[in-house]
Amino acid sequence: MKELLFGAAYYDEYMPCERLAQDVAMMKKAGINTVRIAESTWSTCEPQEGVFDFSHVERVMDVMEEAGINVIIGTPTYAVPTWMVKSHPDVIAETVHGRGIYGARQIMDITHPVYLFYAERVIRELMKCTAHRKCVIGYQIDNETKYYGTAGKNVQERFVKYLREKFHDDLDAMNREFGLDYWSNRINAWEDFPDVRGTINGSLGAEFEKFQRTLVDKFLSWQADIVNEYRRNDQFITHNFDFEWRGYSYGIQPDVNHYHAAQCLTIAGVDIYHPTQDDLTGAEIAFGGDMTRSLKNGNYLVLETEAQGYPGWTPYKGQLRLQAYSHLASGANSVMYWHWHSIHNSFETYWKGLLSHDFQENDAYREACLIGQEFQKIGKYLINIKKKNEVAILVSNEALTALKWFGIQATAAGNDGIGYNDVVRWIYDALYQMNVECDFIWPESENLNQYKAIFVPALYAAPDELLQKLNRYVADGGNLVATFKTAFANENVKVSHEVQPHILNNCFGVEYHQFTFPKNVGLKGTVVGENPEAEAKIFMELLISKGAEVLAHYDHYNWKEYAAITKNHYGRGTAVYLGCMTDQATLKAVMKDILQSAQVELPIYSYPVIVRKGINDFGKNVKYFFNYSAEEQNVPYIYKNGVELLAENPIKAQENLNIPAWGVKIVEECDEQ
Repeated sequence: MKELLFGAAYYDEYMPCERLAQDVAMMKKAGINTVRIAESTWSTCEPQEGVFDFSHVERVMDVMEEAGINVIIGTPTYAVPTWMVKSHPDVIAETVHGRGIYGARQIMDITHPVYLFYAERVIRELMKCTAHRKCVIGYQIDNETKYYGTAGKNVQERFVKYLREKFHDDLDAMNREFGLDYWSNRINAWEDFPDVRGTINGSLGAEFEKFQRTLVDKFLSWQADIVNEYRRNDQFITHNFDFEWRGYSYGIQPDVNHYHAAQCLTIAGVDIYHPTQDDLTGAEIAFGGDMTRSLKNGNYLVLETEAQGYPGWTPYKGQLRLQAYSHLASGANSVMYWHWHSIHNSFETYWKGLLSHDFQENDAYREACLIGQEFQKIGKYLINIKKKNEVAILVSNEALTALKWFGIQATAAGNDGIGYNDVVRWIYDALYQMNVECDFIWPESENLNQYKAIFVPALYAAPDELLQKLNRYVADGGNLVATFKTAFANENVKVSHEVQPHILNNCFGVEYHQFTFPKNVGLKGTVVGENPEAEAKIFMELLISKGAEVLAHYDHYNWKEYAAITKNHYGRGTAVYLGCMTDQATLKAVMKDILQSAQVELPIYSYPVIVRKGINDFGKNVKYFFNYSAEEQNVPYIYKNGVELLAENPIKAQENLNIPAWGVKIVEECDEQ
């Protein structure tokens, strides 16, 4: 990419009055060079079956092209028009809750042949209208796509075919692997296959969810194939992936395997939303960015992030700018807001855009003007940032789903409590606060040896091949850290009948036979030191060392003979096992110990000062220094001599950097001291 993309989603068809000329003028003033259009209004583009009206799209393209503003076209397939549902009501997805009712977006069955027929037609007509336009730089296929719980008859028929292929038409093998004899769930003829929506069998249920995720892969790939027939070589294909939602972007998306779905894209894209004001930490920005960069091992596009959003997200002065550079620091080549203006009707009326409902300049817009001016001035030094991280976190959709069926804190009273993503973020957030940058890897990832250390949170369900690959990684000299709930069941969520942790017990030098929930259980040991607040939290495995060094044991009269955290030398490498969730101080002490052993650089900086780095197109190291706090931070600059890009000031090693509240400093290192 030749320039940083700075922009917003723009919906001319939502405007309560004629504003296009004024909006373009305000965009130019703000340095906005890109808008994203068309992705949300199928019913405007095709008001009746086979009647197409792209006048809104064309008029926006005309004005943007004249103004020199890039356009990203979104295929409008994520919200179906009323005429389609009126004629074909069964295009609405049938889920575990029954057939949906028209109204919201993303309620359709993405496998339904009628839906696909109409979707293909509108995509092709849109491509004919846009692909030749100079201003159109790329396409976003669909929008935050998931499988939407679709589980109707047609989906389940496909699932049975999928299972017949998986088990080579061997019903006995499937019954045995899934444990279907339990409660008389055994299936003795493929024709007798029950409605999967009612299953109580975790193995069958998790396999169905895995199958449903593949529907997303196929759907996005199908759209990409259509777009590829029309797009120019200089036009990209992207998609805006999102995450588990907890009022903001939080963890691995349960309903899409991003790694698989991204294969059809030329560049990965993402939507990242996060708390602001006193709750702004940058962790969600970094997490979403690191994950998206890792999908295709390269730069990516932030297609949506908040400008103002809901009232609780209205940023403090300086935060919009801090957030923008935080995206770039993870390897993003764009910052695009959802959205330009605030909508005056319907569902997202109070999800405010860069402009408020009155369309007047405000603090957020004025800060965007500063960001745009700076991007124009120094963007060439910040685009296409490359990273070579020494640490990775292994994540798994299969483990996530399995731990939904068999919760970490599940009891006879229910299946509530923390989930897989809580463990992932427990690990990630600690590394983030220690300024240890990382990539994400998946079960299919190869070349693990490029990383000095790999962290494996709660890998509950995993095939033997993956566990053996982790064994080899350690034996070959790698450093592995795994948490509780790792290597307990295979990929079919069948619990191992061998010593736990399955296959990895020799690597970690431990075994356990029991586990429980800690109540008033402290931690003691070398890694804990004098921390009086060290404690076991949430879940604890009663580890028995089989040669491993015990870094911490449970401080409790009944559990004191059991290890809590261990370290083992295996082959040429080292493996650390966390048998329980701990307080942050203990976790960071464990991380520091293993990372020092792995010879990973541990920066002297720690949260609220966050440092991110990469290599730019000029082959020079770029360092971002962020202050996620309301107080000025004064920190030493310990790297090679450089230039502060935002101020054009030279800076020498051992000088101090004064980072204002919610501020950022960016340094490009010089070739010589």
